[in-house]
Amino acid sequence: MNDAQASAEAATYNERNRLIFCLLAALAMAGALGAQAGATLQDPDSWWQVKVGLDFLTNRTFPTVDPYSYTFAGQPWIAKEWLGQVLLALAYRAGGWNGVVTAIIASISLTVFLMGWFLSAWLKPILAITLAFAAVFLINPIFTARPHVFTFPIIVIWTAVLFGAAREERAPPWWLLVLVVLWANLHATFTLSFVIAAFAGLDLLARSGLSKPALLAKWIAFGLLCPLVSLIHPYGVQAILATLAVAYGNEAVSLIMEWKPFNPPDSPVQEAAMLLALFGLPVSRLRIGWAKALFVVFTLHVYLAHVRFMYLFFLLIPLVMAAEVAQQYPSLSATAWLAEKRDGLERFFARRFYAICGTAAVLLIGGVAVLGSTYQVAPSPKTSASGALAFAQSHHLSGNLLNSYNFGGTLIFHGFKTYIDGRTDQLFLGGFTKSDNDTGRGDGKPLLEARLKKYAIDWALLSADDSRIPFFDQLGWKRAYSDDYAVIYLPGA
Repeated sequence: MNDAQASAEAATYNERNRLIFCLLAALAMAGALGAQAGATLQDPDSWWQVKVGLDFLTNRTFPTVDPYSYTFAGQPWIAKEWLGQVLLALAYRAGGWNGVVTAIIASISLTVFLMGWFLSAWLKPILAITLAFAAVFLINPIFTARPHVFTFPIIVIWTAVLFGAAREERAPPWWLLVLVVLWANLHATFTLSFVIAAFAGLDLLARSGLSKPALLAKWIAFGLLCPLVSLIHPYGVQAILATLAVAYGNEAVSLIMEWKPFNPPDSPVQEAAMLLALFGLPVSRLRIGWAKALFVVFTLHVYLAHVRFMYLFFLLIPLVMAAEVAQQYPSLSATAWLAEKRDGLERFFARRFYAICGTAAVLLIGGVAVLGSTYQVAPSPKTSASGALAFAQSHHLSGNLLNSYNFGGTLIFHGFKTYIDGRTDQLFLGGFTKSDNDTGRGDGKPLLEARLKKYAIDWALLSADDSRIPFFDQLGWKRAYSDDYAVIYLPGA
């Protein structure tokens, strides 16, 4: 074997070993998430997200008015995340809640693979995989069965490729615009693609200045096309307008947990990670340039303002800083790893690459099939109210109901018209959500009584810890059903 052949074989082995690192990391993540599969079904919104997708698959129409509540029935409402909801519905049709969880785990595992792949282009594979695991572990609180999880792989590709193009001073790949279209139909956070592209463009400007006007023109054209192609959506500009309405805040934002600002006592692990990162930057004297520094500040600001955006900081910052770490700390770089002699285990993996990948695929599919038939997951009883709804159906309860916020999703899923639910990005505004929240305060009994009359409430479904329960007792309502999670009240005689 000549030197050229030996060099080509070594390069092939290196790429295969890098791939195997990433694949094994993805499989390990899938196994870890599978062990706690039920944790992804804690969010009350998972119910209605699946239901919207199921209704679309049945009716093949895009809703334009609210069909699920009685308080805002007929008011303008769009299913702007329709594609994510359809994916959840298809998963549900294929395997029930097990299918939904499998789809979520697959998306998160793919995110780990992509993080490992892009990071290992600059850093030693073991370090790249460690960072990928750490980043995904830190955003674990937002792993729920909702469409935003399907955008994680997209945002990783989008950020890594754009900042890579800026670093190499070349035009952004036009195929990325396809990701904008996909992202826009999956989830409302697609407007972040515009912002990330702008920061990548600033990074290019910081590197080349105005010395390459033709290249800058291509970046500007790309930036202008991003919002344009995002209009390839069933609702067109309405999707952007609905997203911006939430981004600039509405009355419900401050009342919903995921929209609240970062609170250190609630997230001690995330706080420790941020403090460690902020300590490490000045101590290491790592230089990343003003454009990337601005990006770090932006992602940190958005996370501190709204905890739901934690993934921007923890997923994207390692991606944009990996090149600088590798260049300024060569011992951590992929170049240093490539210079090492491949050991016997690495050569073994590389020679049997296709067999290993095939075996892993068979084991993964077999594992999913076996677990799916023996281990059934279900949404949290704190959101399902299964016993209470069974009671309501067996006793033919009907009419307008007043429900706790966290039961809105399961009510939609089971065909009950809601008083309030998780679609507060577009509905339950005009003082409605705030007033509903105020009914649970210490002086809220008169307000609750007024709303019971205003909306002609025939029965109430409350969570067991709802602060309004004493008010119903005081107002003479009768407790018809109760368990550890839900209470049903009926008007007194």
